[in-house]
Amino acid sequence: MTGSEAEQAPARIDTSRPHPARVYDWWLGGKDNYPVDEELARRILAVDGTVLRGARANRRFMQRAVRTASEAGIRQFLDIGTGIPTQPNLHQVAQGVAPESKVVYADNDPIVLRHAEALLHGSAEGTTRYAHADVRDLDTLLHRAADTLDLTQPVALSLVALTHYLSDDPAGDDVHGLLKKYVAALAPGSWLILSQVTPDLNPAAIEKAAGNFRRSGTPFYPRSLAEFARFFEGLELLGPGVIPVSGWRPEPEDVAVQAEGIVPVYAGVARKP
Repeated sequence: MTGSEAEQAPARIDTSRPHPARVYDWWLGGKDNYPVDEELARRILAVDGTVLRGARANRRFMQRAVRTASEAGIRQFLDIGTGIPTQPNLHQVAQGVAPESKVVYADNDPIVLRHAEALLHGSAEGTTRYAHADVRDLDTLLHRAADTLDLTQPVALSLVALTHYLSDDPAGDDVHGLLKKYVAALAPGSWLILSQVTPDLNPAAIEKAAGNFRRSGTPFYPRSLAEFARFFEGLELLGPGVIPVSGWRPEPEDVAVQAEGIVPVYAGVARKP
């Protein structure tokens, strides 16, 4: 972490409102959350019993997707919406396949900044860095990422369980337009790794969960299969395509999660031609 990153990060953590990264941390059994985060996490769990499975399934999907990209020769990773560190982290997966891999984590939550030191313990051969930046501020985020990554070479861009916090409104987040700009900034041969909550598989529970998020001040936008698939327009989808998260190239542990019940999250991985 550079001095400039620390200087530009917020000095105070707002504990009066829940933050998605800290809510997610509670669902994963972490300790880096506050009572306001636990309260929201429990309220959502009460109306949507799939969230704990979903949190675990998202982490497992990230690991499988990153391993797949590494085995295909990708050596640079940009993970936006990193969240609070949970073992194994993305860099541990990538550098476990190729120790020379370079990884940049980006997040806008100051509590993640506090954990940056933990994130930065990568392999001796590789590079692991943290950039404090908001996904909506594309220019700043990519500028900081470029201190570590060579954006003229392929990069795997990972936004796992992030896009459902961003709106479609062209006057607001314009999430589809935003992702197109990120992909446009990456070299041919780059990868896009995404997962997103959907109302398709459990509509009543997801609507209640979304209502809890919104009442807490956290925007939340579950998307249908067609809406999620739009993120991959113009890219080459890897098999098995856009699919419920536990079904994306599952390993035995993922098959067990599937047997527990539905996980209303879609996932997909694609390459830029």
